[in-house]
Amino acid sequence: MALRQICVYPDPVLREETREIKVFDEELKTLVADMWETMYASDGLGLAAPQVGEAKKVIVIDYNGEKFVLVNPEITNEEGSVRREEGCLSFPGIFEKVDSPEKLNVRYYDENGKLFLKELDGFLACVFHHEIDHLNGRLLIDRVSPLKRQFLKKRIAKKAAER
Repeated sequence: MALRQICVYPDPVLREETREIKVFDEELKTLVADMWETMYASDGLGLAAPQVGEAKKVIVIDYNGEKFVLVNPEITNEEGSVRREEGCLSFPGIFEKVDSPEKLNVRYYDENGKLFLKELDGFLACVFHHEIDHLNGRLLIDRVSPLKRQFLKKRIAKKAAER
């Protein structure tokens, strides 16, 4: 396992089209192990592969001790909408209220190639939705109003200049 650097907005890898995983091999298991280590070191709930510089369809989530590895996840149904505050490891220190589905059905594989169909609701649906958005190049900043987006971009640029 290795700790990887988390890519911070506006790193271009966060907008790249992610590649589907076709081989469930040791390389994939190493990526997953690295993502777990990186997520825990960063106090995150979830982490998508683009956030560690890999444009691949892989996510890890630990919600209240329940662990999920999502490979090639696909949202098959979503219902309702709820407004929640979200943060993101790629936007350190920024928390915004955004809309996310109330219920979600997701189809995915684990790192061994086993297929899962999961029905989710509540905050866990929000976490899955947020991480799957990453695989599609959609970020927290895309889910706020245009005015708020402009404000956040200026705030992020100011923080980057201070580093």
